[in-house]
Amino acid sequence: MSLKRISQFFNPSSVAVIGASNTPTRAGFVVMRNLLQGGFKGPIMPVTPSHNAVHGVLAYPSIADLPKIPDLAVICTNKNTLLNIIEQLGKLGCKSAIVIADGLSSQLKNALKEAARSHNVMLLGPNCLGLLIPHIGLNASFSHTVAASGKIAFVSQSAAVCSTILDWAKNKEIGFSYFVSVGDCLDIDFDELLDFLGRDAKTKAILLYIDNIEDIRGFISAARAAAFSKPVIAIKTGKTGAGALAAEIHTGGKQSSDAVYDALFQRAGMLRVKDLRELFAATQTLAMHPKLLKIEQLTILTNGGGPGVMAVDELILNSGKLTELSDKTRAELNNVIPQSDTTSNPVDIFGDSAPARYKQALEILLRAKEVKNLLIIHTPSALAPSEDYADIIVQTLQTIPKMARPYVITNFMGEDASYAARRVCSNSAIPTYRTPEGAVGAFMHLVSYRRNQKHLTQTPESNTVDTKINKSAATSLINEFLTDEQSYLPTHQASQVLNHYGIECIQTEVAYTPTEAREQAIELGFPVALKLISPSIASKSEVGGVVLNLNDANEVEQTAFAMLIRIKNTYPDAIIEGFSLQKMAPRAGANELRIAIKTEPNFGPVILLGEAGNGLEYAQAAVALPPLNMNLAKYLIAAAHDKGVLKERILPEKVDKYRLCALLTRISQLVIDQPDISSLELNPILASNGQFLVLDATMTLNRYQTQSNRKRLSIRPYPIELVEVVTLKNNTKATLRPIKPEDEKAHQEFDQSLNREDRYKRFFGELPQFNHDQLAKMTQIDYDREMAFIVCQRFEGKSRTLGVARVIMDPDNLHAEFATVVRSDYQGLGLGRILMTAAINHCKQQGVESVEGITLPENTGMIELARKLGFKISRDFEEGSINMVLKLK
Repeated sequence: MSLKRISQFFNPSSVAVIGASNTPTRAGFVVMRNLLQGGFKGPIMPVTPSHNAVHGVLAYPSIADLPKIPDLAVICTNKNTLLNIIEQLGKLGCKSAIVIADGLSSQLKNALKEAARSHNVMLLGPNCLGLLIPHIGLNASFSHTVAASGKIAFVSQSAAVCSTILDWAKNKEIGFSYFVSVGDCLDIDFDELLDFLGRDAKTKAILLYIDNIEDIRGFISAARAAAFSKPVIAIKTGKTGAGALAAEIHTGGKQSSDAVYDALFQRAGMLRVKDLRELFAATQTLAMHPKLLKIEQLTILTNGGGPGVMAVDELILNSGKLTELSDKTRAELNNVIPQSDTTSNPVDIFGDSAPARYKQALEILLRAKEVKNLLIIHTPSALAPSEDYADIIVQTLQTIPKMARPYVITNFMGEDASYAARRVCSNSAIPTYRTPEGAVGAFMHLVSYRRNQKHLTQTPESNTVDTKINKSAATSLINEFLTDEQSYLPTHQASQVLNHYGIECIQTEVAYTPTEAREQAIELGFPVALKLISPSIASKSEVGGVVLNLNDANEVEQTAFAMLIRIKNTYPDAIIEGFSLQKMAPRAGANELRIAIKTEPNFGPVILLGEAGNGLEYAQAAVALPPLNMNLAKYLIAAAHDKGVLKERILPEKVDKYRLCALLTRISQLVIDQPDISSLELNPILASNGQFLVLDATMTLNRYQTQSNRKRLSIRPYPIELVEVVTLKNNTKATLRPIKPEDEKAHQEFDQSLNREDRYKRFFGELPQFNHDQLAKMTQIDYDREMAFIVCQRFEGKSRTLGVARVIMDPDNLHAEFATVVRSDYQGLGLGRILMTAAINHCKQQGVESVEGITLPENTGMIELARKLGFKISRDFEEGSINMVLKLK
């Protein structure tokens, strides 16, 4: 969908209501009433054959009778009329419509979608509440109340949740830039809205209520782009199996595991909250104050010991941290708190504290260098109304310059005695909560958001481990298995594929009879492990299909016979392919891990990490979306520890986390390279002495069929196919390739190498050197949306960037903006042409219609190169710049 079109959808100058009514119980009545009462300045045109006027406004008997083409049509009729109405709107030239009706069958939804596409009509809904845009007075919905104008955008698949949020926001005096009920997302979906809202200057934060996401890759791409510039907070329903089924029935679409959605939100730099209560709390903290925390430690000031302890418990249980107060701060506090000479955090000033003491303690903490985040807890006091203490907070904060203030949240406990105090704080934009747990939970939203944002900007380590990856050999081997109709690969076959990715598996021999098993065991040497090979039985150890520590040949043969008899009696239809034998690996002192790949609906392959054992489900694992780099692998390991599915054992040697990260990145690369692998399980993996040995591996294969409407991976991996060797004019070789996150340090050195003149030509002014966050955005790019080609050479053992060409596509992939800069001491070697040619070819492959750029008139080298490459050159006399445009279609 065109970003220009969706921008027009959200800025209508006229509205038609199809099915307008004078009957109070009809949606057409409520929509007309809301439009008229909202203050919308444009024409409102009711369409109904039943009335001459609706709410006193002249009505039109049919769509064809409308006096002008409406920018937006709100369809309030029953579902059986929808196809005919969309056809009529399309013929009239109306491009945007909201469909209120619910209960559409799958067949009707598909037909409606096709009708809208063929008649060039954008649809919001069906099964939705409608659309509210307060700053233009538009209330094109059947909501029970209005929305005030504000800076928060809210998007929801649930109409009922929309009504609840509107009610809550009215009570809290919170306004919205846009309030969008998307319903079943038949046409306009979350990714398109995120693209629009992420660029909208009136929107400072985005709240989402999600039942289901169809286009995962589009969603992640849009959410990541939006989250770079503003907070994006989401509720995702369907955390349980029953809830997922209910969500599927509600809005359609296949549901994936909730743990996978957790990985999605984290990877996109968003904040996920569990319920509406948390959403309200997160709105007050993160959405109203979107600036990131400087540090994560929290200081607590309280006039009640019990509430302070409750806050500490909640903080620690949620992996939060308390501030360590300095000796100077403690001494100052001891001077104003007579009951104590050992003040610590939480700072308890006791229930008999008069306003004067309260203010003194608050001033000390607000000015303490180590206090960056402050929670103020107040229980009702007989010495003064709670409102007086709230006034002290507001007045004291005003004495501290904004840039020097800690982040402050408050908890005024109680109801009647504290209502006015909470109102004082809210009116001064100080987040306030009813309970200590609620306040701490809200603070931890900020901590979680900070951590997720770091995912977007933290530079990963380079993986220097020799992975010995041989993609082509592994692909050939997989093709051979599939040609032989082998879709289930046990250890001895899966290990052949894994070895091509540097994943070490224990030596495994195969026997087809108990007697062969006896012979193989003698050759291997004792003790041995005997395992059944059967594609029919997922967990063989649970049915006695795995026996360890067999110490002689007779024992192996007898065990194999007994295993066959037991399996035949228990699973008479099971396919038995034989036995695998392995010499027992020394397990004493080793950590035992489990890594798996599963394929999820909509998401494609995901990676799971946990401890060795039976039945690795999502509850027993941490989950990540490929591709992984070393940092993302490190986060996966940390998530596994936080979730308790990977424990620190008291063993002679801890797991080498750097090498485990390297192993996870190799498995990620296996996922990326080999689309025919639908699942993989490595269990157990012995981790010892910095080595990882796979004892058991099962792999399932399925010939991957490309789908025109869905990408296999949720996130586009590094486009290694675009890497090539080029020759410069000085006859030296260099590498042309897309930029990587690991290039940040080299990119910083490249930026510093540009002389003053080159920086001026590139950035149209004198800019300071780029900081980490800016460099991270330049190197950690979404390859679906932009591309940065660099040319690099090895210099003194390190990669040196010689030049960069960057193209950024619009969300519609129609137009791209380019910029090119070459290292000052490497100009004249043909780097500009190499980089620009690569950028243009990439845009052609992406289907981009035009490539555009601007430069200064004095940048004659760039202008001449653009001219030679076919760009149309024109001068913008008003801006004093040169426009360069290349039409590709």
